[in-house]
Amino acid sequence: MRLKSALAFVLVLGTAIPAAAQETTPRTLDQLAPEIDALFAKFQAEQHVPGVVYGVVKEGKLAYVKGIGVQNITDKRAVTADSLFRIASMTKAFTALSILKLRDDGKLRLDDLAEQYVPEMKGWTYPTKDSPRIRVRDLLQHVGGFVTDDPWGDRQQVLSQEDFTKIIAAGVPFSRVPQSAHEYSNFGYALLGRIVTNVSGMPYTDYVQRTILTPLGMTSSGFDAPKAPKARYALGYRWENERWNAEPEMVDGAFNAMGGLQVSAHDYAKWVAFLLSAWPARDDADNGPVKRSTVREIAQGLNFVSVANRIGTSGATSCKQAAAYGMGWRVAQDCDLGLTLAHGGGYPGYGSHVMLMPDHGVGVFALSNRTYAGPSGPAWDTAVAMDKAGLLETRFPPQLREGQA
Repeated sequence: MRLKSALAFVLVLGTAIPAAAQETTPRTLDQLAPEIDALFAKFQAEQHVPGVVYGVVKEGKLAYVKGIGVQNITDKRAVTADSLFRIASMTKAFTALSILKLRDDGKLRLDDLAEQYVPEMKGWTYPTKDSPRIRVRDLLQHVGGFVTDDPWGDRQQVLSQEDFTKIIAAGVPFSRVPQSAHEYSNFGYALLGRIVTNVSGMPYTDYVQRTILTPLGMTSSGFDAPKAPKARYALGYRWENERWNAEPEMVDGAFNAMGGLQVSAHDYAKWVAFLLSAWPARDDADNGPVKRSTVREIAQGLNFVSVANRIGTSGATSCKQAAAYGMGWRVAQDCDLGLTLAHGGGYPGYGSHVMLMPDHGVGVFALSNRTYAGPSGPAWDTAVAMDKAGLLETRFPPQLREGQA
């Protein structure tokens, strides 16, 4: 059988037989909205979250968005799609794509030693004499050998560039030999921010603003959160002694590349839509701020992380995922959803989550203003509910041209 014929058979088979879990008649997203709202309302109440905004991106646009609760418990201003939230570690995806763009522009190589761009690393003492020296790609994939530094890394957001330079020059403790295993490191992504600065010749924040945020029309997003318009600023809180207490506002500093970005739902949806537009591979004009093929690189799960049940209530017993870390994303194949890219964000005053389903062109995200209140559960349950409602249509790549089979 020729390859083209085989592919056609698979496509017909895949579209002709509905998944067992799907409803016979697909619902619309508007019809599913009350179920989605109930998931996030339950999360808000159980986790004592002042405010949450959540959205679904589908077919290149923000197809559904809703805010519940308040930005600030004092003035009771309601959360909207224009409210500004810090997204913590979801910033790492912007940092990773910045590094890849610099690679595309011929400014660096992923296999270059990181110390080539951060000279203060040259004097480091490694765990063993045969330890490999850290490459740029090791920092992207969290295999630099650094000690897991949550929540220490979050509190370094305000660190000055001068003090960060001193920390780098002094050397850091290792938990393992570089390139041997995955271990999440905020410090490693802060180093990537320094690489972006040194290679591009401009501050990391300016580079991200000029090359990603502005081209995508994310005009409300930025890194200097305390200077955000107060009418739109979602103040961060912690739940302590049965009451909300405001977290100190942290200014932008040397660890901004690991978690300093602030966005609105309207803005963040543009980022999600841009990423999803990289799938499937095709011949169309490639006019985005970063090449589609480069965006697809982030989905390469390059080192094993864990095997665990799917996040949320829908996969607690029936769906296990083998997850790997790509570049700024946790990558997994889901038993119902196909390829998934996900990342959470936890920060003093904030919790967030995003998950993408490139096979279907759909993304779900949520932003909240309570310390480490990550809305991963309702985000994943929303995706599964969409699948059961028949709202996830698989996007196949163009068929092979005649003569290529």
